[in-house]
Amino acid sequence: MTRSILHVAQPVEAGVAVMVLALAAHQRDRGFDVAIACPASGWLPERAAAAGLRVLPWEATRAPGPSVLREVRALARVVRDVAPDLVHLHSSKAGLAGRLAVRGRRATIFMPQAWSFHAVRGNARRLALQWERIATRWHDRTVAVSEAERAVGVAAGIGGPMVVIPNGIDTHRFVPLDAAARTATRAALGMPDGLVAVCVGRLCEQKGQDVAVQAWRAVREAVPTAELVFVGEGPDRAALEAAAAPGVTLVGARSDVERWLGAADLVVAPSRWEGFSIALLEAVSCGASIVATDVAGAREALRDDGGAVVPVDDADAFAAAVVERLQDPARRARESAANRAASAEYDLGVVCAAFEQLYTDVLAERAARS
Repeated sequence: MTRSILHVAQPVEAGVAVMVLALAAHQRDRGFDVAIACPASGWLPERAAAAGLRVLPWEATRAPGPSVLREVRALARVVRDVAPDLVHLHSSKAGLAGRLAVRGRRATIFMPQAWSFHAVRGNARRLALQWERIATRWHDRTVAVSEAERAVGVAAGIGGPMVVIPNGIDTHRFVPLDAAARTATRAALGMPDGLVAVCVGRLCEQKGQDVAVQAWRAVREAVPTAELVFVGEGPDRAALEAAAAPGVTLVGARSDVERWLGAADLVVAPSRWEGFSIALLEAVSCGASIVATDVAGAREALRDDGGAVVPVDDADAFAAAVVERLQDPARRARESAANRAASAEYDLGVVCAAFEQLYTDVLAERAARS
């Protein structure tokens, strides 16, 4: 019997959207009846439709607020019309609206992709944490994308069955470039001369680009030719442009991220919180030497030999790790080789197979109880 899967996502750009599209396309190719419910903006609905996937409009804002009741009702209508065997909720807003809309009446998987309580403070943080503890009654599995994310959830008192399935990447698309290809790609992209560090991600507080900008002044003092390129768009663009030091360039959102990662001398990931950054894994697959902050997934991705993991919000430590690598090409080469060798673990086919087995297990458990 063909299984029907409804993926629900509020983010329509960046890492969550990448994972939604990749999973849905793979599952469709495996014979599943797949649909995606998401807002009409951003690139996800357009690319999903172009790939022949069924896309259903579900308008939702990123943050919780007065619109939540409307979003829950709208999503309940989508679920009723699609009548899926299983609902897969991606990230916090889908997790909020989806669990309220379905309330355990259908097989449901929730994938936080970074816990909601990391993004808020004070009373809002306490409410978010309380919600996550309560809402486990309305889904069959929580899927953490890293062991660190799972550990944070357990320590926060979030119960219920929780499994770890990392984000997946296309290891055939994200590949290292040889010297000739790197030179040609840098010229084609108009990359700055000198040593270039690339940072890929949504321009927002979570991703910590402001810390990289702050650190770059010290980096340039030690390595005057060092350049930092931000690839991505987001609400913090104007602030980053205003604060940008010499040697910092913003190129906006790009569909050829793999070329920027492959052509970089170094990749930096200054995030303040993550579940398991897809951009970081893409850099690993491209065989980049990497400087990342100590967020969930970073140590798992880089292990002991793929780069540096520095404290969050520590511009001095960040700058020192960047300088150390820019001044040591042999070290960058060793870290590059180690990362590419580790990337097979995150191959999209491996990850999609793990989700297919999870769906099978959850649906079998439901059938046994009915």
